[in-house]
Amino acid sequence: MPKNKPQSRKDSERKKSPAVPRPGASFQAQLIAWFEKAARDLPWRRTRDPYAILVSEIMLQQTQVATVIPYFERFTARFPQVQALADAPLDEVLRLWSGLGYYARARNLHRAACQIRDVHGGVFPTTFDEVARLPGIGRSTAGAILALSGDQRHPILDGNVRRVLARYFGVDGDPTLRTTQQVLWALAERCTPARQVATYTQAIMDLGATLCSRSAPRCEVCPLAERCEARRTARQHQLPAPRRARIRGQRRAFMLLAVTEDAVLLERRPPSGIWGGLWCPPQFETRAAATLFAREQLGLDDGAVMALPPLQHAFTHFDLTLLPLQLRCDPSAQAEQPPGARSELLRWHRFRDSIGVGVPAPVRTLLEQLTQPSLPMQMEN
Repeated sequence: MPKNKPQSRKDSERKKSPAVPRPGASFQAQLIAWFEKAARDLPWRRTRDPYAILVSEIMLQQTQVATVIPYFERFTARFPQVQALADAPLDEVLRLWSGLGYYARARNLHRAACQIRDVHGGVFPTTFDEVARLPGIGRSTAGAILALSGDQRHPILDGNVRRVLARYFGVDGDPTLRTTQQVLWALAERCTPARQVATYTQAIMDLGATLCSRSAPRCEVCPLAERCEARRTARQHQLPAPRRARIRGQRRAFMLLAVTEDAVLLERRPPSGIWGGLWCPPQFETRAAATLFAREQLGLDDGAVMALPPLQHAFTHFDLTLLPLQLRCDPSAQAEQPPGARSELLRWHRFRDSIGVGVPAPVRTLLEQLTQPSLPMQMEN
């Protein structure tokens, strides 16, 4: 008898891959019909400009629509074309992004604009591979930009779409696992129609953001409810499978608020990491390090440092406690740059001047607690 041939790796993986259900013919039609009646009037939907859609897609990552709208309008008013964004200094880009969070998005958006200017002659690329090679652009975002701007047929799989597909087709499994992602991408591919791609793409994103929300799905008015597997089996809150809960880390940092009557000392943060590229008061791991800086860099006694109430700020995976230390400096301190290794990153900023740099939201809160009356206006976006 002939011996059984050993399974190849591809054959093994094929057998392990879960079966992908096929969408019914009415899935796309019902979704589009619902959207044509329930579509929200959002500023980035009033254009097919791929640059404006790029800005909206990046801003909408990890951020609610209501929060994004005013930022999008201010950003595109200041940078109406990709060339204007590419030519702008990063400080100004970060200033307009200040308060929106996840600042790596702003840095990548600026880098993408520069790449479009320098590599593509200022013309937004129209092929998937070219768009996907832009900084900060993944498979889903590239597909969304081309689908929404040019009606090109590309599937997307952002968080809202993932939730709709997992519930409608009853996809079990951790959505972070490769096998589950493969099934969801295959479903996204099969569900994307050949026509009305832009409308379908907007529709499935909107359904996930409104009716098929994570914590309070409104199945009673959902256009897909009749054939939804999660609704049929009463598993709306189990699908998609919740990610494993992470233990939130706890961090703390001392910030030295060195101020004169009309200025504050700020330091540019490193280009990567928390608040990368933004301007903050000098930050230290211990109070001793902060007071040593005050003594050696600003020539002030330790007793001149006064502790202010702590401020709590939540990041995605950890909570940060800011421990501000206020230090009143003589106006003559502004005349010279503080010495030392950090001197090139330090700069005095006058409160009454137009501050053309980005500061994180909790830093703005700290600065607004100071006594300068004009500061809140200067720190607004």
